Amino acid sequence: MQNWSQLFATRADRMVASEIRELLKVLDQPEMISFAGGIPDPALFPAEEFKAAYQELFEQDDHQAALQYSVSEGYKPLRKWISGRMALQGIACSEDNILITSGAQQALDYLGKLFLSAGDTALVGWPTYLGALQAFNAYEPAYQRLDAHGNRSVKDYQAKAKSSGGTVKFAYASTDFANPTGQTLTLHERKGILDLAEQLDIAVIEDAPYQCLRFEGKALPSLLELDIARSGDIEATRTIYCGSFSKTLSPGLRLGWVCAATPVIHQMVLIKQAADLNSSTINQMVMTKVAESCFDEHVEKICVVYKERRDHMIAALASHMPEGVTWSRPEGGMFIWVELPENMDAAAILKTSLEVANVAFVPGHAFFADRSGRNCMRLNFTSCGPDKIETGISRLGRLLADLISSGSVT
Repeated sequence: MQNWSQLFATRADRMVASEIRELLKVLDQPEMISFAGGIPDPALFPAEEFKAAYQELFEQDDHQAALQYSVSEGYKPLRKWISGRMALQGIACSEDNILITSGAQQALDYLGKLFLSAGDTALVGWPTYLGALQAFNAYEPAYQRLDAHGNRSVKDYQAKAKSSGGTVKFAYASTDFANPTGQTLTLHERKGILDLAEQLDIAVIEDAPYQCLRFEGKALPSLLELDIARSGDIEATRTIYCGSFSKTLSPGLRLGWVCAATPVIHQMVLIKQAADLNSSTINQMVMTKVAESCFDEHVEKICVVYKERRDHMIAALASHMPEGVTWSRPEGGMFIWVELPENMDAAAILKTSLEVANVAFVPGHAFFADRSGRNCMRLNFTSCGPDKIETGISRLGRLLADLISSGSVT
């Protein structure tokens, strides 16, 4: 039998299964309540609008173009629509500053490929989005904790990066309602990231899939908007903005985008040409029609529903969690971050929870580059209605209370 492992590139050792994707395999039992995936509620997808857009497309005389190859940059009308949306955020750009990707996840993979040589350092949150770690891991980087408060010197970052065999290449941050914590970076923290990036002369990757899902509070300028205000023009910026339609209109069409200075876009186009030629033409054309017809109205609708579910989960946590358990209170997005007493292991608790309580969540260690944070868990509140949220949190609370009272820490 072929020993495949001896043929795999060394980067294969850095590729590990997503805890979330693995969890999805056990969630088909009807009694299981899942707070695990970062999943929008499919009942809220604008299905009729998508159905009408596909039908309208095939009724046009030039519908053959929808089934054909297309330019790697992406469907021009969609890039124009996106550039218009970016302008509403204070980001003056053109379609030449936009690249369409197969979801924002592909953008992260491309950016890892573009910037990271083996041994180079990526600055990330502690915790951070596990999909970003998966995307970057393939390019064999080292990780350091991103400090937005200026508590570490530039020389310290550089010295540690050198000891890992490379240099610092970029800072990665999710600015609004971050996955997994639900945290929104303050204006001071945003400016601190740009200050640090300027001192280190590195790129900034801004991951913003949840930016539109604000339920309350005042919107803050994105890193790219702040960068343009400093530099005067998008072509002089170091920030690369990654957006997505997955959390607003539909994840199934797999459409995201990158907005950045044209030298970055041009290089990423070359990567896309080598990877998959172009994102689905028909899906881009349909997404353009749906976005033009109902984007703002639809986002407003889902924010009302998701806010209600967030409020239900926070209330349920307050009612059912035992003493010593704390949680975040996000102003938007999809996630609540829960911290257990330090001696508890959420990964071990998950196994018991699946067997006893029929409740799924994501253990916190998955979101740390060093696999710490074992006493944390991420809960998603968008995919379940209020009744399931109440039932699931009450079950989980009872389980945790029993474990704490019995002295069991795993």
